[in-house]
Amino acid sequence: MRKTGQRVRTTVAVLTAAVVGLSGCDVVGGDPPDEAGLGRQRKAAPKVVWDTRPASIAAVGDSITRGFNTCLVLSDCPEVSWATGSSPEVKSLAVRLLGPAGAAAHSWNHAVSGTRMADLPAQMERAAARRPELVTVMTGANDACRSSMSAMTPVDDFRADFQDAMRTLRQTLPRAQVYVASIPNLMRLWSEGRTNPLGKQVWKLGICPTMLGDADAVDAAAERRRATVQRRVEDYNAVLAEVCGADDRCRYDGGAVYEYRFGTAQLSQWDWFHPSRNGQARLAEIAYREVTGNTP
Repeated sequence: MRKTGQRVRTTVAVLTAAVVGLSGCDVVGGDPPDEAGLGRQRKAAPKVVWDTRPASIAAVGDSITRGFNTCLVLSDCPEVSWATGSSPEVKSLAVRLLGPAGAAAHSWNHAVSGTRMADLPAQMERAAARRPELVTVMTGANDACRSSMSAMTPVDDFRADFQDAMRTLRQTLPRAQVYVASIPNLMRLWSEGRTNPLGKQVWKLGICPTMLGDADAVDAAAERRRATVQRRVEDYNAVLAEVCGADDRCRYDGGAVYEYRFGTAQLSQWDWFHPSRNGQARLAEIAYREVTGNTP
């Protein structure tokens, strides 16, 4: 009986040691033993944390970010910009994040009216020189708003240009955050503005001819033309989401600007196409919600 008891205790000890050894490998994990017989524990990749309170902002983009046709006809008005403007009516993203004094000292507007995606890398380079913690991007409407359907930017070119812009930024600022706004619904802007005689006269000066040309025409050809432009905008927005989604420090608005139902109160009294002060304020609200949210 004594020998049997010893054998039992010995067997239990061996099994216990084996179980502990297996459990230890399973819990700790790691690479197979190296030549010295020592395991190398794997290190988890560091988690990227989005800063909901960046301390400086640079804006790039087109006429919307410049406040075009908001204060005076055919003129920029950057003080009402949704991104960096100082207007108390708008309460830009910069003002909401930094306060009026902080926005004046630590926000910069590098957007240019008429910009297409091909122009964005140069704007990104100028923005990066300021070393901002956040860069806002809103561009793409002018790639669809061309003199003819054939002149619209091909989707592959649009993607390549946006990727180039992001690479340009990352070469200087690998940790800067980027907020990307979707392109507005151009079909809705046409449907809202086409009832205004003054707006239609301004459209004839060359504002988005592919969508706004022959504003009163509702024949099959006109409807096909507008639908084609609309699909191109949707394709561009898909590219914005794709390229931004490949960057850990980039947030796309999920189509929030595209889906926003701009009414006449949100459109410029000069062209019924660009945002009014009210419209700029709505864009600022969307941006603030996206930038300060815990998740995109």
